[in-house]
Amino acid sequence: APRWPEGLVGSMTHCEGYCAAALVRAGDLLSLGIDAELHAPLPEDVLEVVVALPAEQRRLARLAARHPAVHWDRVLFSAKESVYKAWFPLTGRWLAFREADIEVAPDAGAPRTGRFRAELLVPGPLVGGRRLTHFEGRWTVGTGLVATAVTIPHP
Repeated sequence: APRWPEGLVGSMTHCEGYCAAALVRAGDLLSLGIDAELHAPLPEDVLEVVVALPAEQRRLARLAARHPAVHWDRVLFSAKESVYKAWFPLTGRWLAFREADIEVAPDAGAPRTGRFRAELLVPGPLVGGRRLTHFEGRWTVGTGLVATAVTIPHP
């Protein structure tokens, strides 16, 4: 895990031909996670065996029928990576792919951008006396990449 300078929280990502980091003052956000992936299908069986819950697979199939130019499996994978990157600094614990149920939604009239909501299927971090039950984020597809981001505000 990266160690950020005192007073900052951040996240970083890299894939073939791309790398990025995002930093913010700790007073502005509690945590954040970013991820970038090549916009291509996941390797065979990875979605079903490793990444997606059955309900997520059904939702992705519906999205693929409406918007076949988007590799929804890769969007889901990237969203789960961003969730983990926001989760870990708050908990110090691993979050498996199947411990968050993510619903991806395209923006109206713009099927290459949208939002996602990750319902935590394990107890979430305790923040300001309140247990977090979900994370929310944004995604976009463009220039051969999928990019996702999650921000966790202060309570």
